[in-house]
Amino acid sequence: MIDGFAVGPFYIHFYGILVMLGALAAAWLSALEAKRRKLDPEVIWDMLPWLLIAGIIGARIWHILLPPASMIAQGITTGYYLSHPLDAIAIWRGGLGIPGAVIGGAIALYFYTHQHKQSMLVWMDIIAPGLVLAQAIGRWGNFFNQELYGAPSNLPWAIYIDPVHRLPGFENFSTYQPLFLYEFIWNIANAIFLLWLGRRYADRLKNGDLFALYVLIYASGRFALEFLRLDKATIGVIDANQTIMAVLALGSAAFLIWHHFINSKQPVKETLEEPGTEL
Repeated sequence: MIDGFAVGPFYIHFYGILVMLGALAAAWLSALEAKRRKLDPEVIWDMLPWLLIAGIIGARIWHILLPPASMIAQGITTGYYLSHPLDAIAIWRGGLGIPGAVIGGAIALYFYTHQHKQSMLVWMDIIAPGLVLAQAIGRWGNFFNQELYGAPSNLPWAIYIDPVHRLPGFENFSTYQPLFLYEFIWNIANAIFLLWLGRRYADRLKNGDLFALYVLIYASGRFALEFLRLDKATIGVIDANQTIMAVLALGSAAFLIWHHFINSKQPVKETLEEPGTEL
């Protein structure tokens, strides 16, 4: 399968194109959400470069710290990346961890909102649907790189994997579960649900609810899909990504319970800005 195309001396990877398209789609949808909430949509485009850079750095660090088993078998470990810095920054070859991207982007968002005296929770809720849309679009980069596939399968929608990209022990199997496709569908459904919920129950939601629901839904889906994944990132015998997804899902559920029951004296969101917020 072709994973890109040449433009003069440069080779453009579809993976990189899809990451950028996802970022632009996220910014576009977030700007619409900001405008709907009567906030300045230009804030989204102003913070986009910082969120994007921090997100890519975070995603790459996540991958470097938790490389999949197939790369470890080739000697490409965390130690290898530390001693080969050029390979560590070669994101066009794949290897971006979505949890790391979210963490990196959240750190950048914290500093941006703190500097501009804005509510971080409000902007997290605004960004959440666009963020999960970006993840959905970016997953098609895994299709072109022939990665993120599951167990061998003869299902009608199973995808063909070239021999060079098949994992050790599975060389004789040609078609596999398209995990990237399952996650794409799950993320699109998540984005639609968040957009609907933010409109249908705007009078009941508190700041931070939509982002917490995004994390809960995304992490639950990833937890389930890890059962089908062949190329896992492990720490000892523990599936690192699946364990982290379980913690994130439970943590988000706990936050929502606390937010609406234990901390129920906090008023339901009536305004979109904190006192003293500037635009």
